[in-house]
Amino acid sequence: MQAEIITIGDEILIGQVVDTNSAFISKELNKIGVSVYQITSVQDDKEHILKSLKEAEENADIIIITGGLGPTKDDITKNTLADYFSDSLVQSEAVLQNIKKLWKKYIKQELSQVNIDQALVPSKAKVLMNHFGSAPGMWLEKKNKAFISLPGVPFEMKALMNHEVLPRLKEQFELPFILHKTLLTYGLGESKLAEKIEDWEDNLPTFIKLAYLPNLGMVRLRLSAKGTNEELLIAEMNKQIEMLLPQIEKEFAGFEENGAIEVLIGEKLTSLGKTLATAESCTGGKIAERITANSGASVYFKGSVVSYSTEAKIDVLKINKDLINKYSLVSTQVAEAMAKSVQKLFKTDYAIATTGNAGPTKGDANVEVGTVCIAIATPNGVFSEIFSLGNHRTKVINKAVNKAFEMLQKEIFKN
Repeated sequence: MQAEIITIGDEILIGQVVDTNSAFISKELNKIGVSVYQITSVQDDKEHILKSLKEAEENADIIIITGGLGPTKDDITKNTLADYFSDSLVQSEAVLQNIKKLWKKYIKQELSQVNIDQALVPSKAKVLMNHFGSAPGMWLEKKNKAFISLPGVPFEMKALMNHEVLPRLKEQFELPFILHKTLLTYGLGESKLAEKIEDWEDNLPTFIKLAYLPNLGMVRLRLSAKGTNEELLIAEMNKQIEMLLPQIEKEFAGFEENGAIEVLIGEKLTSLGKTLATAESCTGGKIAERITANSGASVYFKGSVVSYSTEAKIDVLKINKDLINKYSLVSTQVAEAMAKSVQKLFKTDYAIATTGNAGPTKGDANVEVGTVCIAIATPNGVFSEIFSLGNHRTKVINKAVNKAFEMLQKEIFKN
């Protein structure tokens, strides 16, 4: 069972709006066994939309369209769908009553004609009631294929997908079972990791596929299984993972389905009753940002010092100026001193410290761009490593964040 997603709107094509709708729809469709064949973005142009609908009909069983359902003249999706289905627009009393209800509750202004006209739908369409906005969703069928039009506003689209579209798809179509498991690995690049597990990969069953997803110091291994026998897929997936794990024991950090590496670290610290603080220079608070993005982080995360300048390291973290002069700002010695200082400052069990040069210039430390020192303070001491992480500023910073989490996770999971 294949689907195609068509997003409509000039704002997407000029980069003014990022298309997050397609990512959400794809993920939700995949959960129920529908594979997305293609995603297409088109401008607010009737001929372009008609051409995309025709091509999608040839490629897919389910066509989902988002956008172009607003009240203004540039929103032409509804009229174009009526043309495509040789249909005409009629007023839906249910939609009109919903619009009146929303206006009375939230807008408190007189309805204009353009808002009333949003109750017009193709006569052949099944209305999908949008309780969060005035533009209804619409379901049309042609040659056993479903055409589903949804508003482009993300929270309206999501509500309709969850409460109207997905249940109807599961009821109307016989869908296969799709299973994904994604393993998080750190410490080896994509090619080296592929070389290490080559024999295992070559012997995977034909219904299980492996994808390598590299990203700034980490590689995700996504296993995908598809078939009609759910029990068989689950059993074989578990069997293959059991065979794989001993081969990547040093690189494996956990399963993505259980959360990102910072989530796994937080859960482990909580279970151990341990705490964490950070002292960040070149990473500029991004380690703390990723930690505190998760609810419940205050249980184990006590605070952070972003000591970006030399003065902040000396004045706030009390790093000895002689140590900086002797070894330089970007050194394992200074990183370890920062980690011990912030550990003491916040009275925590563990601490992370980063100092480095993310570029584009050498800066105060006069070390090569991409040089980063990371230290981990533990209840039993402190250790550090120095890395060369390339010459692209954003990549250097994000690689350093991932490397810091990798080092901490390996340390705390010893317990």
